[in-house]
Amino acid sequence: MGIYHESALADDTTATLSPPKVIFFDVNETLLDLSAMKVSVGQALNGRNDLLPLWFSTMLHHSLVDSTTERFHTFGEIGVAALLMVAEIEAIPLTAEQAKEAIVTPLRSLPPHPDVRAGLQKLKDKGYTLVSLTNSSNKGVYTQFKNADLLSFFDQRLSVEDIKTYKPDLKTYAWAAKKMGIAPKDAMLVAAHGWDIAGAKQAGWQAVFIKRPGKVLYPLARKPDVVI
Repeated sequence: MGIYHESALADDTTATLSPPKVIFFDVNETLLDLSAMKVSVGQALNGRNDLLPLWFSTMLHHSLVDSTTERFHTFGEIGVAALLMVAEIEAIPLTAEQAKEAIVTPLRSLPPHPDVRAGLQKLKDKGYTLVSLTNSSNKGVYTQFKNADLLSFFDQRLSVEDIKTYKPDLKTYAWAAKKMGIAPKDAMLVAAHGWDIAGAKQAGWQAVFIKRPGKVLYPLARKPDVVI
């Protein structure tokens, strides 16, 4: 990831951007590698790995259904429900307990991408305030970071669970900036999801898109400041 190299964020990026006061990081897929969970979800769907994108998009879709209907379930609960929905659509036998085992167990112990620890350390060494901003629950992200040995890199962990409104709702970004006592223009989001970048930019944040394999930007949204 370019942002994690010595010359990237503090030198190349800030040549055109005002230095952010806080760098917010999305967690799943941005920092943590979801490969293990994708394997378990694929197995739960009788080896139908082609259904993984449908499962993830169904999960995201219904997190936004919760937000717009003013209900709230944890991202893990929505993930289980989405998996059951995909299984029902495809006539694949799957119990709620099997769906939970396929998602929750591996989700807690995802490894960081190989570039993450060294990159976060370089940003800490340069004096940046680092904060995670995730759709996962407070307990969930704490467990993830503890198991991935990432707790020490972050000054604070923020979860949408506290406001019960999922990203990319603009309220989540406004809340996160206010929580850290900064103006939107002083916030930077680093994420591997085009929908998250779209929300942050619309909220007036700076944004860096990490082009992880298979991840693309939403062409109709405001463009990120940096793509790496």
